[in-house]
Amino acid sequence: MIINAKRYDKNEPSVEFVERKGKGHPDTVCDNLSEKLSVALSNYYIKKTGKILHHNVDKAILVGGQSRAWFGGGEVLEPIYIMLVGRAISRLGDEVVPIGTMALKVVKDELRKTFRYLDPESHVVVDYRIKQGSVDLVGNFNSENEIPLSNDTSFGVGFYPFTDTERLVLEAENYLNSERGKSEFPSVGEDIKVMGFRNEKKVTLTVAAAMISSLLKDSREYLEIKDQVIGKLSELASKVTELDVQIKLNNADNASKGIYYLTVTGTSAESGDDGQVGRGNRANGLITPLRPMTLEATAGKNPISHTGKLYTILSQRIAQKVVEENKKISSASVYMLSQIGKPITDPQSVYVEAVSDMSTEAVKEYSQSIVKEVLEKAPQTWQDILEGRVQLY
Repeated sequence: MIINAKRYDKNEPSVEFVERKGKGHPDTVCDNLSEKLSVALSNYYIKKTGKILHHNVDKAILVGGQSRAWFGGGEVLEPIYIMLVGRAISRLGDEVVPIGTMALKVVKDELRKTFRYLDPESHVVVDYRIKQGSVDLVGNFNSENEIPLSNDTSFGVGFYPFTDTERLVLEAENYLNSERGKSEFPSVGEDIKVMGFRNEKKVTLTVAAAMISSLLKDSREYLEIKDQVIGKLSELASKVTELDVQIKLNNADNASKGIYYLTVTGTSAESGDDGQVGRGNRANGLITPLRPMTLEATAGKNPISHTGKLYTILSQRIAQKVVEENKKISSASVYMLSQIGKPITDPQSVYVEAVSDMSTEAVKEYSQSIVKEVLEKAPQTWQDILEGRVQLY
């Protein structure tokens, strides 16, 4: 394993783009369904064999339906179509693993948890294509090594801490989809997307929130609630940052043409918007193109040895520990690269960038101890994943 590090003087960029797709966004729905199926499979394998067996159910697609919404009501005309795709051990001796039944149950249970006005029985068609994994990958996974072997050659990245803009985007969506947010604004649906743009000291927060048509009697009420939501988000922003924040909500509305963001179920998936695993939030809950990122999807990958999942989680943990345990370091970014067939505790390379007044050599020496400490616990990370103690999207 090569551990390298470099220090930088603080040089905050003048521009930020930060995005978050809420739990009802079609892409996030796909991430959630794939991950929850992985958890269900893992728990089934543990119950039957005492260990997690090979699987990667990290492909899913959502094809949007068709609907017609109007103030005071609406109807779904064509259901949403969801297909889960992947590889998994499908037989345990003579026993068939009930993957299909499991997939259907996971989808319907999770959709009920996510949405208040979407009926999984009538608004959604569920399908799956999950087959046995390739001989080489299953063999690599099932090796008798004490430390699991990397299931792929891939990399993970992490950074810490969040900027004000990043925290604002995350907290805005979290609030609108929280119990409190839904209590205060029940007509705001679950499909919420927040885009933050900072230019120097000014932030523009553009929020798209699918509104529940049956809970709004007319355009006047719709516009009143929009103003109230903007006021609440402005109040939240004042607690998060001293930057100048401007908030725009459902900016494509056009009252003169009768165009409003109305939905029957609370998600744009009901009327043509599609979704796919890996197109949404990174494991830290955000999409940050001006920060270190990986295109690797974390959702649905096996939690034992798929480094596309594990190294993203571990990189984030390293970055956080590097900063929180040393007052001379104000921020850190971590890049970690695996090699298929090597122990997950022995990546090809770990690279740490730190903003600090310490020397590069001092940063490297300090980072090495943190990296080794976190990697030692890598084989136990699956427990945090199965118990929902880590954010993946």
